[in-house]
Amino acid sequence: MNSSPLDTGLWGVLATPFHGPDLAVDVDSLEGEVDLYLGVPADGLVVLGVFGEGVALDSGEQATVVSAVTKRAPQTPVVVGVSARTTAVAVEQARTAVAAAGPSLAGVMVQANSADPAVLSEHLTAVHEATGTGIVLQDYPESSGVRISAEQILDVLGRCDFVVAVKSEAPPTSVAIGRLAEQGGVPVFGGLGGVGLLDELASGAAGVMTGFSHPEGLRAALDAWTAGGYRAARDAFAPWLPLVNFEAQPGVGLALRKEILRHRGVFTDASVRPPSRPAPSQLLRLLPDHVAATPPYERGR
Repeated sequence: MNSSPLDTGLWGVLATPFHGPDLAVDVDSLEGEVDLYLGVPADGLVVLGVFGEGVALDSGEQATVVSAVTKRAPQTPVVVGVSARTTAVAVEQARTAVAAAGPSLAGVMVQANSADPAVLSEHLTAVHEATGTGIVLQDYPESSGVRISAEQILDVLGRCDFVVAVKSEAPPTSVAIGRLAEQGGVPVFGGLGGVGLLDELASGAAGVMTGFSHPEGLRAALDAWTAGGYRAARDAFAPWLPLVNFEAQPGVGLALRKEILRHRGVFTDASVRPPSRPAPSQLLRLLPDHVAATPPYERGR
């Protein structure tokens, strides 16, 4: 199994599309979303992340999603999210991911389940030893409810040499990312829909690991950063920021992202599974204007 540090760049977090009265997984739309990211292109893909609604899928559906993505993008590295924070269930989910992903698997993303470095290290070690694969440590207190400091994460990294990246999503993200990038010894990625992308790159982020209905904007910012640093990245990303902000609204961000993907013709249905909330009608009325204002994007520009 692969335990090498993740590649830098754009890791696209895929939303899981559903359709029909029973909200079944829509594999056709999922393949369309993979094609969208490949065309940008993304450097890697993340399935069953928080915005992939992995927690709302049973084990069979999780395997279906992972298999569909890896078959559609066989040459693209994939990280699979594990939603459980109890060790036994996390190990079970990780084993499902490994079996479904095959050689495309670059790592399993595990949320911090404790601020105690000893407890968290034991949790990560159990998942790693059960699967033999590298671990992406996700610090996302909005989802996990765990508040862990950069110093505590550094302690965990010192104990767990199989961690291949950190996804740092505890605001202010640029502060934690700067500390981890300087001393952690592994790539550190921001997320949160790209809201803090410019400051995260300036603080040492290896790229961004997030979802966005228009990943072209993320690609444009990263390419501009590589070519010209902060000022170039700011100029490239600024036209996309109103849509990034619109899509990142707490509580309804996932529903908005799915609605925009439907508007783009990528998804046939924008449904989310309860208890996720559908997009409010007031915001849906604003959506076409936001999408219409996005700039043209040419690959490699």
